[in-house]
Amino acid sequence: MASSGCWAGGEPLWKMVPKRDDEGQLLTDFMMLAPGLKHKPPEEVEALLVLVRGVLERFGDLVVFADFNLSLNLLWVSLKCRPGAMSVVVAALRARVPMLKLVGHSPLEG
Repeated sequence: MASSGCWAGGEPLWKMVPKRDDEGQLLTDFMMLAPGLKHKPPEEVEALLVLVRGVLERFGDLVVFADFNLSLNLLWVSLKCRPGAMSVVVAALRARVPMLKLVGHSPLEG
């Protein structure tokens, strides 16, 4: 994983999210919500973040950027464009963290 992002929130995503990979190819991205996360005890939140990071690290060749904004309960992931990659990563995240809900995705425009 090239950049793990900021797991606590901070700068607006438009300032942080890369649009292209190291080879200049456009990236694709998706967002997932973790409803009710802010009402969980801190140790449960930390455990969830560890699970999410573990899944994303398994796809280090595809994941270019990830940010989990805790104030919005929003996970943003940018991937290299590969057929089926997003489906595989989303399925792996949902398998480990069922509370995550896919909200939206689209290729970033250059």
